[in-house]
Amino acid sequence: MFWTFFVANQKFVRTFLLTNQHLMEGQHNLVPSLSSLLALQLFLLLLPLTESVTVVPWKPCTDLHPVDLLSQVLPRNREALAGVRMVQEGEFSIVATVKVPDTRIKRNEYLFAVVKEDANQLLLGLRFSKEKVHLIYQGSMGRECLSFKRIHLADNRWHSMVLAVSGHHATLTLDCGVPLELVHKQPFPSDLSTDGSRFHIGSRRKWKGLFSGLLRQLVLLPGSDATPRVCPSSKPSLVELSVPTFLSNLPVKSHMNDVLLPPYETEVRVTLGSKPACTEAELGQLWFDTLKRGLFLCDGAYWHSMLQEKDRLDYVDDYQDLYTTSETLDIELFQIPSVGLFAAMAHRANKPGSAIYRWNHGHFQLYQNISTFKAQAWKQFTVGRKMFLAVSNSVGPADGERELSVIYRWSNKRLKFVRYQTLETHSARDWEAFHINNEAFLAVANHRTENGNHNIDSVVYKWNPGTKTFEVNQTISTSGAYDWEFFTVGPYHFLAVANAFDGTSTQTDSSIYIWLGGAFQLFQTIRTFGATDWEMFQIGNRVFLAVANGHMLCERGPSLYTINSTIYELDMTTKMFLKFQDIVTYSAVDWEFFSVGDEHFLVVANSYDGSSYSLNSVIYRWQGYEGFVPVHRLPTIGCSDWEFFTSAEGSYLMYSSAKAPLSKVFKLRIH
Repeated sequence: MFWTFFVANQKFVRTFLLTNQHLMEGQHNLVPSLSSLLALQLFLLLLPLTESVTVVPWKPCTDLHPVDLLSQVLPRNREALAGVRMVQEGEFSIVATVKVPDTRIKRNEYLFAVVKEDANQLLLGLRFSKEKVHLIYQGSMGRECLSFKRIHLADNRWHSMVLAVSGHHATLTLDCGVPLELVHKQPFPSDLSTDGSRFHIGSRRKWKGLFSGLLRQLVLLPGSDATPRVCPSSKPSLVELSVPTFLSNLPVKSHMNDVLLPPYETEVRVTLGSKPACTEAELGQLWFDTLKRGLFLCDGAYWHSMLQEKDRLDYVDDYQDLYTTSETLDIELFQIPSVGLFAAMAHRANKPGSAIYRWNHGHFQLYQNISTFKAQAWKQFTVGRKMFLAVSNSVGPADGERELSVIYRWSNKRLKFVRYQTLETHSARDWEAFHINNEAFLAVANHRTENGNHNIDSVVYKWNPGTKTFEVNQTISTSGAYDWEFFTVGPYHFLAVANAFDGTSTQTDSSIYIWLGGAFQLFQTIRTFGATDWEMFQIGNRVFLAVANGHMLCERGPSLYTINSTIYELDMTTKMFLKFQDIVTYSAVDWEFFSVGDEHFLVVANSYDGSSYSLNSVIYRWQGYEGFVPVHRLPTIGCSDWEFFTSAEGSYLMYSSAKAPLSKVFKLRIH
């Protein structure tokens, strides 16, 4: 859980964007200032491709609302939010309702802290001890601390406090009593840079200083003093400005009444080990998952996550060497229900053909051989209840014979793939299967004709329920097509082709098509350089498209293999894919996107740098504003494909080699 701050103008209200795991997961911390928290405006941006953008002129905020920080870290619809983006100006107040048993307090405990992650530097924090409350911040001369003395919080009673900060002044009001005011020589900074920081609730990012009491309310409020909003009150120690619904439904014991004791205050038990039952009998009880290190609260029916460590990629282990009968150009991973996980390998050699491996007890083992002819790729798909596997053969069975790619069907009786349908193709490089409006389609990327013409038609086939075969539905002109990528954004369906060569140059346009009127129509062209792969992925509600550029070849001049591959992002305003990031690659032939916990990664298949096929392929991690940054380098030989998969044993990456009869499986070490 973290908040991201950014400020463009200190004198006007800016944008407050609250995002969850399904909208803006993975936003990077753009955090320039905590100077003042004058106004926050909540908005949600959902722009379909066909709608225009309405610009609303700025106007001052006259009805400012509280931002309930605590509710953001508690479950909502059984899922916790991943992040918050915020800007702030003016003065601010913090309203908190806490209860701390006097037997637990040691020295200092933090209600919240803003920490600069890379330097582990505390930028802003609110902490307390038995008799003091401290506001800590990073001033112009170093760390500053405003301390309110004789504040007794650790007495096993509920207390509500309002901390207001404005310039040189800081005011603390406890239980709607007489405000305590401090005047500091140095005003609270208006230009405190918090680039790359995170907001931590109940800690300061360390085990030391963890909050050990009960926290019912934690609210960030625009304005210099929030006291008039909550005081006077009939329950001054339990004032309510914005209590999360999840907590407001639980009973609260006031020190005025020692009879009404809710379950979590009379007998709090923490269950360790595997997941226990959550019934009315366990209402209010806690369970600590020792395996995943998570703390959960029972609401009488479900366990809700209160504190859970997210999976994070630590390092990558060399796990299995898979020796094959030939070099491998592609891997297709798929599951067959009640049978298991399979990997179809597209082998270059015709004999004994390509192989299908099955995952068994944590390793891949040979399961079936299928006759292929310089196979380039496999694609698994389903039509109704039938499961199919299509191979793209790049040559004919013999010189002068037609090139036929084959579709195989899974036989539940024989537990093998059997030949089902053949389709004439031309040096086919890839198959893409997809469904639109419950209709099944299959697209082939034809690379070149038998006489070497790269400017030919690739074909989109459609399943005929009557004949139960695929029939030609549409032809699309392509130039040395290498890959198809189908994806959907909202109600719109897209098909992107990677064009690698137009007969004279690899500098050619690759195209993105959109499904309109029962056919694919041109949506956008993008200049690429020997494009070999498109990879579409989403982070939150952001849509990206990464191209692997293989090499730069013109009519004149040498070939270049060390070139940029590019990530594009769909811009909802222009309704086009715009360049987001360039990454230097070495004759890249594949991108693979995967996620571990809340982290997102791209791994590239580097195949050749102009002199050697022994290269490092690189794993990049999503860093929000910074884009993708390299975090792991894996030694590969002529890497042709990457695939990510998970099993009961863990998470894995698998790569194939186009230059050696060896594929490898790496295991991801996650902590």
